[in-house]
Amino acid sequence: MSILQKSRRKTSAREQIDIKGVQDGVLMLAKHEYRAVLEVSSVNFELKSEDEQDALIDTYESFLNSLPCAVQIIVRMREIDMSGYLADLKEKRAHESEPVYQDQIDAYSEFVQSLVADNRILSRRFYVVLPYTADDFATAKEQLMGNADLVAKGFMRLGMRTRQLDSLETLDLFHSFYNPTQAKTQPITDQVAQLLNSSYVRSER
Repeated sequence: MSILQKSRRKTSAREQIDIKGVQDGVLMLAKHEYRAVLEVSSVNFELKSEDEQDALIDTYESFLNSLPCAVQIIVRMREIDMSGYLADLKEKRAHESEPVYQDQIDAYSEFVQSLVADNRILSRRFYVVLPYTADDFATAKEQLMGNADLVAKGFMRLGMRTRQLDSLETLDLFHSFYNPTQAKTQPITDQVAQLLNSSYVRSER
């Protein structure tokens, strides 16, 4: 089962994804399975010229053929909560003394509120999951870091940037995926991550 694919069985998120823990940004699963998650920037393909598009396709094909391991590509879409942004505008309005700037902030706030009322504001993020199987964590981490470096260089040739998620970000990704409503009001903190990490420890099967 894909590590980010929801099961149809009515089990807890922990049962579905079978996490043991996260250390140094490496996800530890049962049966000596490990994962590293890379966040990848996007490229606006439609704005490229036809020649540039052809070059990107050729480069992408070469990139796929040179991958050091199987990968999982994830596109994560989330609705953006604009309430915090609107609150910041309101605070700026309260501290602004110039009437002309006050009017500009008021007009912009009204525009944002009308935009949010009529449309869902979505963010789109892209992730690549790298797998590895090993008998010990040190071996898995070394191999995953090497594979992550090769994948990052491949994406660089496509004009895209990558960065590996750290332990907190990895847990937050799962938290937002399986508990999207709760994640908006209760994001993962370092303290919570430590508690979650310890609670995920499970015996080897």
